[in-house]
Amino acid sequence: MTDNDLRQELILASTSPYRSMLLRRLGLEFSVVTPSVDESRQEDELPHALAARLSEDKAMAVADSHPQTLIIAADQVAVLDGELIGKPGTHEKAVEQLKKASGRSMQFHSGLCLLNTMTGERQTDVIDTEVRLKPISDELIEAYLCKEQPYDCAGACKVEGLGIALIDYVYSGDPTALIGLPLIRLCEMLRAEGIEPLQPGFLEAPLGART
Repeated sequence: MTDNDLRQELILASTSPYRSMLLRRLGLEFSVVTPSVDESRQEDELPHALAARLSEDKAMAVADSHPQTLIIAADQVAVLDGELIGKPGTHEKAVEQLKKASGRSMQFHSGLCLLNTMTGERQTDVIDTEVRLKPISDELIEAYLCKEQPYDCAGACKVEGLGIALIDYVYSGDPTALIGLPLIRLCEMLRAEGIEPLQPGFLEAPLGART
């Protein structure tokens, strides 16, 4: 096997446009692959554990067909009053979610997995974020939803857009975690693989040359 056979490819196991947008901030070349996984919550599974498991499941779902790669996978679980909050999908559901969350705190658990398919090494972590919304009137909810239409965002609060105007505060160790891909933690994981995101052309290094 030659060095050319060991050249690294980076894969994002997600079709989320928000995660692709975040990953592009690092200036990396990567391919997008759709992971096919059952995202159902297991019995008695805590939200934190669910986010971690689903991120690992997504990475593993594309591993067999993409050897000699690094696979990035992520998943996010939103919680209000101990109940999972999914993507609203519709205007009516978004109104319901925002009314319930008005003046209250939600927890977002952002799972992240980096899988080296050549070595089998898997790094997994979950970054927790607390988001408290301001008290929001029905009129402002309607105005926000008509302008933003955040029906593909859990909790219907799109922090990278106009949703920031609804927020009282955000507590997190990584501001990108709430959008869906914790870049601070991802950089740490890449460095653990011997990869420095600030070094131009690092993807050219053969896998076998890492320390």
